[in-house]
Amino acid sequence: MYKILMCAFLMAMMALNASPIHAASEPTKAINFEFTDVNGKSLKLSDFKGKWVLVNFWAPWCPLCWVEVPTLNELNKRGDFVVIGVGLDYGPDEGVVKDTANRHSIEFHAVVAGGARRNPDSPFRQVGPVDFYPTSYIYDPNGEIVMFIPGQVRMNKILAFMDDYKAKNTQFAGNRQIEAAPAVDPIKEVIYGKPDAQGAAATGKIGPAIKNKPNKGRTVTY
Repeated sequence: MYKILMCAFLMAMMALNASPIHAASEPTKAINFEFTDVNGKSLKLSDFKGKWVLVNFWAPWCPLCWVEVPTLNELNKRGDFVVIGVGLDYGPDEGVVKDTANRHSIEFHAVVAGGARRNPDSPFRQVGPVDFYPTSYIYDPNGEIVMFIPGQVRMNKILAFMDDYKAKNTQFAGNRQIEAAPAVDPIKEVIYGKPDAQGAAATGKIGPAIKNKPNKGRTVTY
């Protein structure tokens, strides 16, 4: 019976791997997660502001989880990308997570022992649902969830998404700058100085003389 269930599970996972990556049309407001890795180091989402962050959930008994390890290792080598692996459903011994990571040559930024999914304090509850393995979530450089990956991570899809994201945000920033630019009009330059004797005698005051002058590329500070 166990073998039948495992075969059904593996077939379902293979079908899911063939499905496309789901990218959010709008970023999802994310929790500033806080994990502790297998070496006792604290990790927060806010620690990685300005970088892409991929949180990958796996289990020691999941054979499909190891297929994507080389891809995740390569992504983690990028200067603008961080991969955090979270092991779940491994039993009472947390040491299994570290041993499994070493055995499968996981070279992520950090590896976390996340306990069982049924635990109320399991790290996945700070990220999103994990209904099967592997499951990954990607945060953009602003710390918002922009991608949910059910199944295997594909390098070409990740890079294409990042390029598209950068192009759209660069275009948006350019448009915003153009729209915010004020119209260029002649400005009135105020020159403070002592008026001539005739003007002072007529008004009894010393004040500014105003002179119209065209704007010659000068920066105006408001």
